[in-house]
Amino acid sequence: MARNLVEELRWRGLLHDMTPGTEEKLQNGMTTAYIGFDPTADALHVGSLVPVMLLVHLFRYGHKPVALLGGATGMIGDPSGKSDERNLLDEATLQRNVNGIKSILEKYLDFKSTAANAPLLVNNYDWMKSFTFIEFAREVGKRITVNYMMSKDSVKKRLQGDSGTGMSFTEFTYQLIQGYDFYHLHKHYGCELQMGGSDQWGNITTGMELVRRMNPDQDTSAFALTCPLITKSDGSKFGKSESGNVWLTPERTSVFKFYQFWLNVSDEDAEKYIKIFTFLDKLTVDQLISAHREAPHLRGLQKRLAQEVTNFVHGEDSASQAEQASDILFSKNFKTDIQGLDESTFNEVFEGVPMVNLPKSELTNGMDMIGALSAKTQFLPSNGEARRALQEQSISVNKEKVGLDYKLSSSDLIHNAYVVINKGKRQTFIIKFE
Repeated sequence: MARNLVEELRWRGLLHDMTPGTEEKLQNGMTTAYIGFDPTADALHVGSLVPVMLLVHLFRYGHKPVALLGGATGMIGDPSGKSDERNLLDEATLQRNVNGIKSILEKYLDFKSTAANAPLLVNNYDWMKSFTFIEFAREVGKRITVNYMMSKDSVKKRLQGDSGTGMSFTEFTYQLIQGYDFYHLHKHYGCELQMGGSDQWGNITTGMELVRRMNPDQDTSAFALTCPLITKSDGSKFGKSESGNVWLTPERTSVFKFYQFWLNVSDEDAEKYIKIFTFLDKLTVDQLISAHREAPHLRGLQKRLAQEVTNFVHGEDSASQAEQASDILFSKNFKTDIQGLDESTFNEVFEGVPMVNLPKSELTNGMDMIGALSAKTQFLPSNGEARRALQEQSISVNKEKVGLDYKLSSSDLIHNAYVVINKGKRQTFIIKFE
């Protein structure tokens, strides 16, 4: 009996809906399936990891994954889940975005593989660019009624929305173009399954209908499978941090910040995400969840989640450095260990922490802690508050407790420039001596 991909997706929480016969089709030999990625930006954020994971699972189960870049559909904009019309992108921006997404997908799927089920990368602009409007209206528009298109949730919600802007003809045609993609891939590559997020159900089923209606004399088969849209346990949008979207490229979101995003998820979300965003088997996942429930304060589940996802997205070396940087914050040998981080990683770790620049000459005869906390830096609002904090032993220099009589010197410098000062566990300040 062949391994059951649908059962794998089901226990992982990656299955939302599918058309009848999909599970049997995937059990009956290699199936070619595709997911589309519209180039709305030149990179993908963590929300796009779900379709990436679907394609990788598909490949691992012996099926042929197709990643479709929406060079054509990206010119229009998908109305699904949107309350307003998207801004149209110019061709230069679209091409840059297509190239950026292509470079990301190539990290997770080997499009140069010679395997029978080798992943395939296509761009719908290649077959849409020479399609005239009249040809499209005759060949495609004739097959699907306006009544059918109006019945889709993505259309109804926009037409019944409060914004009053309605929907342009441009966006109205989106589902036809996406539907034609399915037909084209079905005809030229034998693609029988389209996958995507649950918000894509309407577009995907339009594609199935188009495959059927454009092959009226043939016994054609086309299937649909969707995954749920991922949310946080508190109902907030998944994939956002305090500083905005969490991206899959280090240029947009540093590896350290990426690692921290996963490390800081709630216990409830960690139990869900460890299934969705890793390839760990069910036994391992169940053991990790069980161990975490017995000792949640150790945050073992979050640590393993952060490690696994960062490994997959950025590679083992980068993940290891991010993990090391994270551990250093709680290291008993903080000052020694943090010297092992390069300066750019040091700055990533402490990004957003209040910092004051002072001349190194301040250290010539030693700098008293009242000056370091208030008089020279204004980290604390008054000298009196600085004095009380020092008397209460709540001040640390490079994670080591200091008192009123302590003076900063060049021996305290990290990377010959930085001093990390903590007031209790929650307040951190940095002085950079130049």
